[in-house]
Amino acid sequence: MARSPTPSSFEILLPADGVQAAVRALAVRMAPGVDAETVVVCLLTGGLWFAADLMRELAALDRHPLFDALWLASYGDARESAGDVEVRAGLQRSVAGRDVLILDDVFETGLSLQQARSLAASAGARSVCTAVFARKPGPGGPRPEPDFVAWEAPARFLVGYGMDHAGRYRGLAGVATLG
Repeated sequence: MARSPTPSSFEILLPADGVQAAVRALAVRMAPGVDAETVVVCLLTGGLWFAADLMRELAALDRHPLFDALWLASYGDARESAGDVEVRAGLQRSVAGRDVLILDDVFETGLSLQQARSLAASAGARSVCTAVFARKPGPGGPRPEPDFVAWEAPARFLVGYGMDHAGRYRGLAGVATLG
């Protein structure tokens, strides 16, 4: 049985205070476009940490959007996307006629954001905007880019702050790499 990496094998790329500063700066940039009728949609599971922190930062700026989640899966326990996006749980709140802001932890291939954008648009969203915590350089070819990015990440396998390795290490407060 393969052993999981231990925290001592991590290389910290962005410490917890850097994560929080990036989210705070992003909230300031986004706040003018967010109002009480905006629906923020968190992509589960990885986007949960980013969404929670961003919602708190928006609240500190007196922005109080609606909240929902969409559970998509494209990685499973692998280090690379399988190339397909499975919808495990759809939207619970109507987005018809509303502006939608989709949040995800990391952007690499763009498949999850593309699927989420399509789902929101087909549900009648007036507009769809996307934001990610980390954007990694992509595998060649065109990909739909997010509208907002908190942190430009290196092309490394990331863990922490919602990003995982086979379900582990999501709870790290900073972002690290396993090598």
